[in-house]
Amino acid sequence: QVQLVESGGGSVQAGGSLRLSCAASRYTYSGSVISWFRQAPGKEREGVACIYRVSGSTYYADSVKGRFTISQDNAKNTVYLQMNSLKPEDTAMYYCAAGFYVPSGSWSSRNDYTSWGQGTQVTVSS
Repeated sequence: QVQLVESGGGSVQAGGSLRLSCAASRYTYSGSVISWFRQAPGKEREGVACIYRVSGSTYYADSVKGRFTISQDNAKNTVYLQMNSLKPEDTAMYYCAAGFYVPSGSWSSRNDYTSWGQGTQVTVSS
């Protein structure tokens, strides 16, 4: 069974930091693309960051460039999202997603991802 489990969410003040983790089952993790999405109440789910497992290439939404960093730990089958300089507008439920055939030009589209985690809440207060 394919599984993705997120952790690390919480409540912080603006300017603070959090590190989210996405632990993937071995099957999902090998040869896949792992991305972080977020969804705020009343808004569409949007792509935040993406990492291509084999090449290590990373992509970011413009709104988080320079503040968020996506990385992977192969030994732990885990992808991380380090979030610094958090803003109230970063408040959302954060999800990790895995896909095997995700064109780099459309990494932020939900359509190509086949596995999703249950989400972890991030709340940033001003």
